[in-house]
Amino acid sequence: MNYFIGNTDLDWYRFLSNRKPEDINFWQPSGILHFRAIETGAPFLLKLKRPINKVAGVGFFTSHSIIPIDFAWEVFQERNGAISYPDFFSKIKSYRDQSNPIEKNSNIGCIILTNPIFFNENDWISPPLDWSKNIVQGKTYNTKNEIGRQYWDRINSILTKYNFLEPNWVTQDSEPQHNKYLVNVRIGQGAFRILVTDAYSRRCTISGEKTLPVLEAAHIKPYSSCGINYTNNGLLLRADLHRLFDSGYITITSDYKVEISKRIKEEFENGRDYYKYHGQNLASLPRNRFDLPRKDYLQWHNENLFRT
Repeated sequence: MNYFIGNTDLDWYRFLSNRKPEDINFWQPSGILHFRAIETGAPFLLKLKRPINKVAGVGFFTSHSIIPIDFAWEVFQERNGAISYPDFFSKIKSYRDQSNPIEKNSNIGCIILTNPIFFNENDWISPPLDWSKNIVQGKTYNTKNEIGRQYWDRINSILTKYNFLEPNWVTQDSEPQHNKYLVNVRIGQGAFRILVTDAYSRRCTISGEKTLPVLEAAHIKPYSSCGINYTNNGLLLRADLHRLFDSGYITITSDYKVEISKRIKEEFENGRDYYKYHGQNLASLPRNRFDLPRKDYLQWHNENLFRT
């Protein structure tokens, strides 16, 4: 198993550790390079920078995305490690140099970590013996190597103190990558939104709209009805279509066609802008087959929410 140890800002760490969030944005100010050091579900250890120089927590890598600053704030809010958008913007600006100035629509890199665990200070431990002072962002370790295995064993023993059950989930390397998500690790709402947004290539699945601020991640089977935060239970929809879908005025059939309820016209004496989608194939679907909408979830929506 690969895991990553990332250098972490103390103020960011303290801010988040006091809030116990379901997911967090470990942001990168440059917004240029994609993070490919570990697979989905793998541990991402939070190492506080010098002079503290201690590993003080862990999150579980969900995805990486390069998105505009304001969208990152909309999705994660204080889970970005800042009290307000101006504070968030200021923190990013402090890391950018003059060759890469920051603007309101600038992109940043977002490493999304689910189920973060912040250790009590007496559980903070020094980095591995081969950790170099010259490491700027972080380093990948592997449990097949002696140093990597021994260090993970130390982390594993700490995790048991924090009610992290069955930490041997990491041994399930025979599972397909899409199933590595989560034994005892739950995907948060922010992570779900980013996963769905990127799975649909940032296009509304019904209209094809690409304007990011109006695109929302919709649950097919609602979270309140035991729907899960997995991409195959999600659709990327324009905000108005999302509301109609959640209200049962729109559904999607198991063969991925749009169906518009006649109740829109009956109840609101309108709906011309929506009926043009009736019977059409979806405008956008995920390329990864594991992200495609599950047909049993679509059937659930048709039978339980759609207004016939």
